Amino acid sequence: MLWSLTKVILFVAAIAGLALGVGVLAETGGAARIIVAGWEFTIGPVQAVVLATILLLAVWLILKLLGLLGAVVRFLNGDETAISRYFDRNRERKGYRALSEGMMALASGEARLALSRAQAAERLLGKPELTTLLVAQAAEAAGDRKQASEAYKVLLADDKTRFVGVRGLLQQKLAEGDREVALKLAEKAFELRPKHVETQDILLKLQSDAGDWSGARATLGAKLKAGALPKDVYRRRDAVLALQQAKTVIDDEASIEAREAAIEANRLSPDLIPAAAMAARGYAAKGDKKNATRVLKKAWEVLPHPDLAAAFAAIEPDETADDRLKRFKALTALRADSDETKMLLAELLVATEDFPGARRALSDVATRHPTQRSLAILAAIARGEGAEDDEVRDIVTRAIAAPRGPQWVCDSCQAIHSTWHPVCDNCGGFDTLSWREPPTVTSASSALAELLPLIDRKPAQEQVKTEPSNGPTDQPPLDEIARRAN
Repeated sequence: MLWSLTKVILFVAAIAGLALGVGVLAETGGAARIIVAGWEFTIGPVQAVVLATILLLAVWLILKLLGLLGAVVRFLNGDETAISRYFDRNRERKGYRALSEGMMALASGEARLALSRAQAAERLLGKPELTTLLVAQAAEAAGDRKQASEAYKVLLADDKTRFVGVRGLLQQKLAEGDREVALKLAEKAFELRPKHVETQDILLKLQSDAGDWSGARATLGAKLKAGALPKDVYRRRDAVLALQQAKTVIDDEASIEAREAAIEANRLSPDLIPAAAMAARGYAAKGDKKNATRVLKKAWEVLPHPDLAAAFAAIEPDETADDRLKRFKALTALRADSDETKMLLAELLVATEDFPGARRALSDVATRHPTQRSLAILAAIARGEGAEDDEVRDIVTRAIAAPRGPQWVCDSCQAIHSTWHPVCDNCGGFDTLSWREPPTVTSASSALAELLPLIDRKPAQEQVKTEPSNGPTDQPPLDEIARRAN
């Protein structure tokens, strides 16, 4: 409305300006004398302006006629497209002008104007490789997804624009949440342009979400060949995918293939804790206890972890607590200064009821770095040594309020996971989970409830020995400690 009113005002102002200019020229009273071949002409200022305008239009018209005459001459000389090119040149000029205006409008956020200019350029130029893409992008910006989809489908018909069309439809399906169709489109786009980095990343993410670990590993290999991924990063991520492939095979109850995939994952990345634990279990299932021990010791040197201890215990599931303590010395001798190693050794000593030795093994971990697990072990030691109920109750109370300690935390969004996954459940980041302290204090574990009955139980001297446990497991240690102190 305001723009229409502005145009009317500008038009009236222009007419008024012209009228004023004509009036000023008429009032000057001057005249021009022109003598041509004995003829004399006298004209006033207004007539001179009109005559100059007519002359300019005449020159422009003569030039156009000369251009048309030249095209006719070329046509008569055998150039069959000369006349059509003459008229097409004007259409092309207008078409490129419309295309340029459409691109500028799209860049400045004027979606509707961009769409109208793109449609005009499409009509004038007849070059879909230039105009159809602009139509699709302008339609998307204007919220007309149907027209954008139709434009992208037009691009599929030409080999030169097929990839652009597939990519546009892929982005649409991703925005709509149709990941099944998006996966098929990503595979097609990858087939057309295997070195396109963005397509590689999208395909890898979709394959990971769909559990197609074999396909994801092939895509990862393509990224390495294209130079889009450093070799060390490739080896680590390939190990992650191999590990997930092994887990999938286990879910399908094909144990031989699972063992082989897990061992391959551990070979690719020895510091990947889940891969090492699964590989060790695979070796143990084959009866190869030596290699199972070797894998776990190598991983423990990199990062002591409860899952590794659980896998180490599973190598000899039926051994006594004393035998387990002796066998675990091969593991606890490594990284002896680690809090995880100290807590593991203390748990093993609690299982043998060597409570003073457990206290020495635990050292200052419970005071220097109090966590639910370290305080739970300290409570079990205190109860085993016959401490007063008030002392045990105080330790249990502190354990309930203490942080859980290291967990699987996403490096991108800081989300906490109970178990390791290759893709973060919260932000979708690939290979972003690391074993570390979370940035915030987490809620108390439900397993702490198992500690509460300890304050009402008899001292260790009056306890009846129970059967030896299987040692460390992948469950929280609190319920195991409570059971041992029963």
